Amino acid sequence: MEITTALIKELREATSAGVLDCRKALQESSGDLEGAATILREKGLAAVAKRAGRQASEGLIEAYVHPGSRVGVLLELNCETDFVARTDEFQSLAHELALHIAFASPRYLTRDEIPEEEIEQEKHVYRAQALEEGKPESILDRIIDGRLGKFYTQVCLMEQPFVKDEDRSIEDLINDAIAKLGENIVLRRFAHFERGEGA
Repeated sequence: MEITTALIKELREATSAGVLDCRKALQESSGDLEGAATILREKGLAAVAKRAGRQASEGLIEAYVHPGSRVGVLLELNCETDFVARTDEFQSLAHELALHIAFASPRYLTRDEIPEEEIEQEKHVYRAQALEEGKPESILDRIIDGRLGKFYTQVCLMEQPFVKDEDRSIEDLINDAIAKLGENIVLRRFAHFERGEGA
């Protein structure tokens, strides 16, 4: 199949990849747009993995206060250079993350931050629930693991489905930005405030 300029343009608009990368991906996929997009995504994710170890100490602090001043979020998003930190794409990512945190109220950044005693308490509750439901002892561990996975997606920011596109996790959103901007991006920390919380 002939790789036309129109086809390259369509793929470029859909993926934001470079013209040459789009042409190569279309050649590899014999002109199939979906296949080419998958190839570009795979290459982007491979590039993300390479960038993961690079130092990210530039960036910004994003503050968001929801209308009505009931919920507020503060987060630190880092990248490798101040040039990328000043781009609209990076600043937009920080804002989208703050909006998500305001809506989804995660308690931890990753599952590694959850205290072991909290995980054990959750397992204990899930075991008791499964026994109460009459589940056989032989499958309890699988049931507990499944429910623990759902727990992680509720409380761990990086595992939560993005509120504006539930097919992508927050980790996917950040990885897509890394692939697009060409730098390591790290969500360092966040704080979620709700008026009256803990009063």
